[in-house]
Amino acid sequence: MNNTYLTGIDFNVGIYIRLSQEDKDKKYESDSESVINQKELLRSYVKNNNFNLSGEYVDDGYSGTDFDRPGFQRMLEDIKMKKINCVVVKDLSRFGRDHVMTGYYIETFFPENNIRFISILESFDSFKNQASNDSSTFIIACNDYYSKQNSIKIRNVLNDKRKNGKFIGSLPSFGYMRDPEDKGHLIPNPDTAPIVKNIFKWRADGVGPTEIATRLNKDNVPTPSGYKKTNFSSRLIDRDTWTISTVKKILTNRIYTGDMVQHTQTKVNYKSKKKINLDQSLWVIVENTHEPLVDKTTFEYVQTLRKRYTRNVPIKTGREKRILEGKLFCKECGNRLSVYYRKKQDYWSINCNRYSRDPKRGRCSSHFFPYDYLEEQILEKIDESVSCFIKELDIEELNNEVVRTIHKETQSVDKRISDLNKEKEQILSRLSTLYNDRCEGVITGELYKELSQESEKKLRKINDRINNEEIKKLNIKNKVTVLPNYTKKIKKLLDLKNPQKTLIDTLTDTIVIDEKRNICIKFKYDVIPTIDFKYENRNLARNSHKRRIEQKSDK
Repeated sequence: MNNTYLTGIDFNVGIYIRLSQEDKDKKYESDSESVINQKELLRSYVKNNNFNLSGEYVDDGYSGTDFDRPGFQRMLEDIKMKKINCVVVKDLSRFGRDHVMTGYYIETFFPENNIRFISILESFDSFKNQASNDSSTFIIACNDYYSKQNSIKIRNVLNDKRKNGKFIGSLPSFGYMRDPEDKGHLIPNPDTAPIVKNIFKWRADGVGPTEIATRLNKDNVPTPSGYKKTNFSSRLIDRDTWTISTVKKILTNRIYTGDMVQHTQTKVNYKSKKKINLDQSLWVIVENTHEPLVDKTTFEYVQTLRKRYTRNVPIKTGREKRILEGKLFCKECGNRLSVYYRKKQDYWSINCNRYSRDPKRGRCSSHFFPYDYLEEQILEKIDESVSCFIKELDIEELNNEVVRTIHKETQSVDKRISDLNKEKEQILSRLSTLYNDRCEGVITGELYKELSQESEKKLRKINDRINNEEIKKLNIKNKVTVLPNYTKKIKKLLDLKNPQKTLIDTLTDTIVIDEKRNICIKFKYDVIPTIDFKYENRNLARNSHKRRIEQKSDK
């Protein structure tokens, strides 16, 4: 846009100020990065250029890679309401450090809404044709690169603190507080520690989680969310009521034994808020870092109580849990194949859970099997396919092979990410060209809007695909740490003459059966090949319930 366009325009300015968390921790002699000094600089600029100061938008302690900031969002609302038509910032890094989103707002959103954008230190002015504007693309990219490098440095510092047993979370677990003399050290909270101790004492005395929650609610004991004053959300149904899940979460938290447990989750990358759960082998655990609220013997005893009573075992009947239970699935509907014990007939059977609940509606078909014969045949097939493999198993070579395979998979993911980034850069380049064409009058504003919207849609899809590939990469790396334990368990537990449920759970992933009685046994981590076979009717002298047919002799 030529400078002559600026004549006679009244600019209602919104000044935008951002201070990141890492900036707050720095000590500057001039304090030039503070909110106060940014305000003074921007107000002075507005006054010297005879602009109207219509709004001040401040985000104190927010990352530049995240544009979901309250001050920034309020500024966007005022732009849409036509309250301001000019945005002034100290420099481009204060506006944002994500080069994709920063470029979008400067090159697309602001022009579409006829907003003038000024960055003082870089001498950038979107309403002027000047040489200093051309360098903005490189500055934005450098700001993004700085964020990435800064994220790596911060992660390394946090990892060192974790390994030294220092607490780095935002809020300590219920029952603890930060030590005033050492923020990385936890000490019992005098208000909440007795609550946690009572919960463990009650559970060790045989009181169930449901009764514990009832007792706490009856005595109006503050909940963890209520005590921390957690904001209400769709996931938080009732902040001030104890639930079974809240009690169980406390009972399974190892931090109450005095051990520091951290790094159970991680972000996909430095730009994304999305987190994924890490395999337990990747957790950072440092023992005896703070005062325990429960001794380790009691804690372990409470864990055995949790394992002893599972939802899969009906407590009322007290029946045994069969080896294949929880592993059998219906191919047609994907539901579990439930194991039933017929007490009157004294036999075991299985059937599709969905079909059994409502056979008349025909939501699935019958998958009836006499359980004992099914178990017998499945164990035979596992024995045939696995025994030879296990005897010759070289764990070290197997793990090396898996590591090589995973390395290839990781390279493949890296290539896809690289290709997507190239495609993204091409789209950004096209958007930049379109914007220049619009400024120079080569294309109309309507045509620019139509063409840019399509490119922006593609850009969002590419970013989503890149995030998904990053998640795949993390999951692949997790497999490297899990597999050695898996192969060792195969060696340790293999005793097919006296098979244990632990062995089946360790080896197998799922056992899928269709209505035609075809069976597919799938093993974990693809270490052992899948087994496919058809169920065979055996012992015809017996009926389907595995009870002998009594032959009446003629007298």
